Amino acid sequence: MTAAALPGLLAYSVPGWGEHRADEVLPLASVGKLLLLASVAQGFAAGTLDPDEPIALLDQDYSAGSGLLLKLSARDWTLLDLARLTASVSDNTATNALLRRIGLERVAADTAALGLRHTRILDRIREPRLPEHPPTFAVGTARELASLVGIVAGDREWGPLLMEWMAGCLDRSMVAAAVPHDPEDATVRELPLSRLWVANKTGTDAGTRCDVGVVRGARQVCYAVLSRCSAGDEFAMVQGMRTIGAAVARLAAPAATTPGRTAPQ
Repeated sequence: MTAAALPGLLAYSVPGWGEHRADEVLPLASVGKLLLLASVAQGFAAGTLDPDEPIALLDQDYSAGSGLLLKLSARDWTLLDLARLTASVSDNTATNALLRRIGLERVAADTAALGLRHTRILDRIREPRLPEHPPTFAVGTARELASLVGIVAGDREWGPLLMEWMAGCLDRSMVAAAVPHDPEDATVRELPLSRLWVANKTGTDAGTRCDVGVVRGARQVCYAVLSRCSAGDEFAMVQGMRTIGAAVARLAAPAATTPGRTAPQ
């Protein structure tokens, strides 16, 4: 399936393999939460944030959509609890509580310091989002998000912590669906591996499907795949995303050779 045959726009960046519309600024849905999680991980590593700091949920934090906290009775959590909930089940309520504690300005400064210029969080999570609100939660480009994942999977002190959170992501339905791996393996794995291992973060909204992550096997492959389409066409876009996932799997696989370019162009 080619990109031209898809019912929407597909952008991707797989460093060392290929890119398509990698500088297109697109809505990210919950993939934007990676920027917040990166700020939290940096704060933990630097000692400016305490993982055990208690955070009481406020009424304004609660949001419909993805997550569990909206349906749970407990109101008191730690910063680490909220970060794990944000990464694993993309909890919107946890995200809002973290944003309230960290602040959009700090997240923006940390994001810029990582070299991201077009990728940013615009607002808190809102369900529903009204005309007077910013148009979406977060926007960004595939190239910048692939760069961010490369930083996380590199030698930064805070990288392994964020990688651990991403490895606990429960949504492997997009790019990662085409990567043969154990979705319950949330222990950060070092190269080389005899099987494939995935850490990722996804974003889902009407007309938006996004997946950003890293696959480790014989080699490490970072990826960012973003899509935008009309509501109702999301599954067709996911099928295109899985085509890229299959190419990523071949590239990272222990017995892989350099694959042909079979992803949508």
